Amino acid sequence: MRIRLLGGLEVTSPECRPVRFATRKTSLLFAALVLAGRRGHRREQLSEAFWPGRSDGQARNSLRQALVDIRRSFPTSKDATIYIDGDQETVALIAGPDEADISIFERKLEEGRATDLAFAADLYRGGVLAGEAIPEELDEWFGPYLNKYQRKALQLVDRLSLALPTPGSAEETACEGLAERLLASDPTAEAAHRALIRIHAHRGHENAALRQFELCRTVLKKQLDAEPEAQTSSLAASLLSRERTGRTGVAAPVQVLAVPTRHDDQPSIAVLPFQNLSGDVEQEYFADGMVEDIVTALAHFRHLFVVARNSSFAYKGRSIDIKQVGRELGVRYVVEGSVRRAGDRLRIAGQLIDTTTGAYLWADRFDGTLAELFDLQDQVASSIVGAITPKVEEAEIERAKRKPTESLDAYDYYLRGLAAFDRTITSRSGIDDALRLFMKAIDLDPEFAIAHARAARCYATRKSNGWMVDRAEEIAEATRLARRAVELGRDDAIALSYGGYVLGYVGGDLDASAACIDRALALNPNLAAALGVSSWVRACLGEPGKAVEHAALAMRLSPLDPRLFAWQFNSGLAHFCAGHYDDAVAWAGKSLRHQPNYVSAMRVVAAGHALAGRLSEAQQMMARVCEFDPSLRLSNLAEVLPPFYRPDDRSRYIEGLRKAGLPD
Repeated sequence: MRIRLLGGLEVTSPECRPVRFATRKTSLLFAALVLAGRRGHRREQLSEAFWPGRSDGQARNSLRQALVDIRRSFPTSKDATIYIDGDQETVALIAGPDEADISIFERKLEEGRATDLAFAADLYRGGVLAGEAIPEELDEWFGPYLNKYQRKALQLVDRLSLALPTPGSAEETACEGLAERLLASDPTAEAAHRALIRIHAHRGHENAALRQFELCRTVLKKQLDAEPEAQTSSLAASLLSRERTGRTGVAAPVQVLAVPTRHDDQPSIAVLPFQNLSGDVEQEYFADGMVEDIVTALAHFRHLFVVARNSSFAYKGRSIDIKQVGRELGVRYVVEGSVRRAGDRLRIAGQLIDTTTGAYLWADRFDGTLAELFDLQDQVASSIVGAITPKVEEAEIERAKRKPTESLDAYDYYLRGLAAFDRTITSRSGIDDALRLFMKAIDLDPEFAIAHARAARCYATRKSNGWMVDRAEEIAEATRLARRAVELGRDDAIALSYGGYVLGYVGGDLDASAACIDRALALNPNLAAALGVSSWVRACLGEPGKAVEHAALAMRLSPLDPRLFAWQFNSGLAHFCAGHYDDAVAWAGKSLRHQPNYVSAMRVVAAGHALAGRLSEAQQMMARVCEFDPSLRLSNLAEVLPPFYRPDDRSRYIEGLRKAGLPD
């Protein structure tokens, strides 16, 4: 092994001498090529990222000089195991499978035996390029890699702590060392605390395990103002129960964690459907879509708790009492308004109401042309925030002013597609209509990020319902659209959320999925859709406690959302992964009560009943599954399965469906 990135950059030449590149940029370029692997990078991307501010010619020349420096240490020859390869457009570092620590680390994680996991744990001396001075302009380049391997290390320490053989084993030592290294760099790394709790318990030291839990809880409260995840608290409760049972013969009650809620002093707001005053019912989609954009803009303000548009739209067409709306949605403020569109002219009127008193805090109207639509929406959002709190940071206001597209025709098709998609997920023709409209929006504006994301999401719906015709072609197209969405929408939380979800569910790339969704939540922590898909990816990654937490917060942000069933399903999936089959059945059952034709929830109910020993109920649900998806078999089950990171989650899910009666 000649290349180490975990814990800092160390490179050894073929002659076994330490390699020192001429400049820091060259060292980081070498690391970037190692991380990219054989797929490499486009030369243009490298030169722009590593030498910003220079002319194109100067930047490309700097890149050439750096590659010459790397070739001096690793010349190309027939026996070389590390060398630079490429053409005029791309460049890659070719390295053998045992030349870089990250390659070995990945392979050992995949092999998955306790000895392999212990080997990987010893390899992880720290984060990628830990201790290296990374220039600010390269933070965004290396950030996803740093997050990816840190997440893998946290998953590793959790997995290894659950697979320990006898106390005092090499595996236990490796797990303990990894947990301590992770906590040294981040004292809030809860997976590492859990691992140490399990190790202490494994050695029979229950008191030490409980002290570790108290340390974890104290650190989380002090640094993050948060409580431990349900998985950690459940582990501690079982230890406490065991300890008390040993003393008294009576088991202690298990503490149930509360669902996360907003802070009491955090302003909360809902935007009700705007009235369409255009005199044309066909313009209804336009008014609805504009409210969506205003909600999204408001949600960017981190100090606001913004109820999702789908919940506030439950009041569409109803005569309402503002105080009742405030109670039902749990909000202090409500926005009402109207849209009038006459030819090229627009008028948007809005008013902000305090739900506790019914008092009008602000009212205004905004006139302009259709070409000024996005500016008008920005004015509405900024005025609302200004009325609630005059101390909103200017940077946050500016963030709310980004236009989704310059093409109003593309935006019109996008809104029509959104209206078609929102009507149903159980109608194949409805999803086909939505996909067609989103693709028209993309044709008119090829850089319309959110249209790419929504189109990709249509393919995910086709997959989950078994509607794909040419599976390989549709998966490739969905993945292409999702990648384009996240590439174009680096600062668009919705594009990142749905694009990231499709990369995970359809493309099977959970790391990319989690990175996109995490960025979406960093951009917009109040986006219920982002929290909803985050709960799914966390369940798939083997983090059921975090998955349940995020699903609960999504439901809190949008309690009347028409797609509440999806977040309830995600809770069910997370509980299944945690081995809590009764809870899994309960949550997936709630999902089915909201959406009776949701086959994904049916499968979790069937598998949960089967593994809980209720075979009759499992078989009844499996009969419903086969009725809605008659072609489903154990042999093709992989086509609809979530991409579970932990092999045990996948094998238990398949075994549950087999016991429930899914045919071979």
